[in-house]
Amino acid sequence: MLTKEQNKKVAEILSQLLADESILYLKTRNAHWNVEGPDFKTVHVYFEELYTELQVVIDDVAEKIRTKQYYAPATMSEYLELTQLKEERKEKYDSLTFIEELLKDHETICESLNKAIQEIEEYPDVATSDYLTGLLEQHQKTAWMLRSHLK
Repeated sequence: MLTKEQNKKVAEILSQLLADESILYLKTRNAHWNVEGPDFKTVHVYFEELYTELQVVIDDVAEKIRTKQYYAPATMSEYLELTQLKEERKEKYDSLTFIEELLKDHETICESLNKAIQEIEEYPDVATSDYLTGLLEQHQKTAWMLRSHLK
């Protein structure tokens, strides 16, 4: 059983993750809506698959926060305060530009998840550690697919 302080720390880690996942979701929707080019249909569909997966992740992370007896951040201002992802103005709306940006974001989340897993493993919270490990694998796979598209 976690102490109140440990639950708070885990909830803080999960809150940043929720913010990152939510911003990544919006950036992926942006890519889906605005991509242009000869590969439009293919990447338009792929980006939809990605943001659909992220919807599930967002809900799961928020519920994980609630299991720690804390409220999940749920406003854009909270997300922008907590996230480590950056929004960038686009000059080009082609698939490669969007894929490069999304890849960078997935890699950032992978780095953050690695750190979070190490920190949470210090607590008796195997369930959260295991959940984050699965999420890390999901982001690593997506990063691999995005990276492969750029070759």
